[in-house]
This record gives sequence, C-alpha cells and structure tokens, in this order.
Amino acid sequence: MTNAAATDAAVTGAAVTDPGDAGSQVAGSETTRSAAPQLLTDGWPAPAPGAALLPRMVRGQAALELRTLARNGEQLLLTLIIPLLLLFAFGHENLVSVGSGSRIDFVVPGILALAVLSTAFTSQAIGTGFERRYGVLKRLGATPLSRRGLIAAKTLTVLTVELGQFAIVLLIGALLGWRPAASPAAVVWVPLLLLAGTAAFSGIALLMAGTLRAEATLAGANLLYLILLGLGGILFPLTKFPAGIRPVLKLLPAGALSDGLRATLAHSAGLPLRDLLVLCVWAIVAIALAARTFRWE
Repeated sequence: MTNAAATDAAVTGAAVTDPGDAGSQVAGSETTRSAAPQLLTDGWPAPAPGAALLPRMVRGQAALELRTLARNGEQLLLTLIIPLLLLFAFGHENLVSVGSGSRIDFVVPGILALAVLSTAFTSQAIGTGFERRYGVLKRLGATPLSRRGLIAAKTLTVLTVELGQFAIVLLIGALLGWRPAASPAAVVWVPLLLLAGTAAFSGIALLMAGTLRAEATLAGANLLYLILLGLGGILFPLTKFPAGIRPVLKLLPAGALSDGLRATLAHSAGLPLRDLLVLCVWAIVAIALAARTFRWE
C-alpha cells in the first residue's frame, strides 16, 4: 500500500487492505460457512419424517391400553373378581344341577368362557365406547394408526389380559379339585377355541363401541353380558333349556365357546369342529363390520 493511500484511509476511516489480504479473508469466510453446517449436523441423526411401522404402532397402543386397564378398578372387577367369585360359588355349592359329571369339571370350562366374554366383549366395549365419547379415539384418528391397527392393538391387549385370567382360573380350579379329562390334542384345540372366541367377542365389542353412543354401549354390553351368562351354557347346562331353542343357543358365540371347551376338557373329545366354525363365522362377520363402520367420534 502506498503512503498516499494510507493517508487517505486514515482521514476517511476506510479499511483499505492489500488485494492479497482481501482474497485470504474471502477464502477464509467461505471455509467457515461451509464448515458450519457440518458442525451442526455432526453427531445428530438425519431427520426421517414419517410414520412408524404398523407392528410398532400396534405394540405401543397395546402397552398404553394395558396401563390404562391396570389403573381401572371397575374393569379389573369385571375381568377377574367376578369370574373367580362365580368359580368358588358354583364350584363348591349345589346351586344348579350339572348332570352326572363332576361339578368342578363342568364349571371350570364355563369360567374360562366367561373370562373371554368379560374381557373381550364387555370390558372392551364399555372402555372403547367412553374413549370415543371423551375424544380419545378422535385424537388417535389424527395419528397414522389406522382402524385395523387400533383393532389389532385392542385385540392384543385382550389376549394379554386373558392369559393372566386363564392362568389364575386354572390354578384355582386345580386347587378346588379340577382334573381335566382331555386328550393330548387338547393343547392345540383349547387355545384355538379361545382365540376364535376372543376374535368373535372383540369384533362384536368394537362394532358396538364404534357405532353406538357410549351410554347405549354401556347398557347394551351389560345386558348382553347377563343374557349370555344365563343362556350361553356358561353356568347352566344347555340341556336344561327347552329342546326347541337349544340349536339357537348353540349358535351363540358364548354357547359355542362353552360347549367346545367343555367337550374338549371334560369329555376327551377331539376338535369340536361345529363350535369352532360358529366362532369363526361370528369373528369374520363382526370384525369386517367393525373395520368398515367404526367411527372415531
């Protein structure tokens, strides 16, 4: 830089630099700008917007349903306490004639069917109906979880609760003297019947909860619970009813499930194909209608 230029710069206050120095500053500035994004993104995952995979969403929703159920004393009363009280009452006392067989051998399969009815149908219908009323399902409808995903999550929740119910009922039944008269194939037939019954009752529950008002669902679920408890062969043998209506009662999901379990566990029967077919038809029709007509609000 010449002396004249330096003098002018001092008078005007301008920052005059050597061309070589200016080039160095520009190059350094570009290097800093190019390094800044790299510095900000190092160590952080790249953003990946989008929904999680369906199985992961279903597992997450099922875990939430289980935590909610564990905090609800009314639901626990319905799903666990009532079946156990009926097991003790009808397994010990001569409240109803069950024919020539052992009383406890008749009662335990019926209580297993009652566990499916209370959890998969009544508890699920009432809980889902009020979730819909309070806007919980509306918020879920704004998430990537589809209707089928919600149905799958609720069914997974029901199956988890039922496993605990079955373990407790079978343990208490054994303590009360129950000894199943079952063939080795029963380890396959019994879970198959329970799964088909769970699918049937879950479909009916979600069909009611997804279309009716919460109050109507509450009344209807409790009414059907009492009707199926009395007419579904759970506590009272179907042979006690008039012969004309027995075929109709056997077509009910409760009648098919209790009859199938009793034939397998108390009479060493093979696969009760008719009862399994009835349950599968109920399951297919109810789940298809629920998936088609379910409303989030």
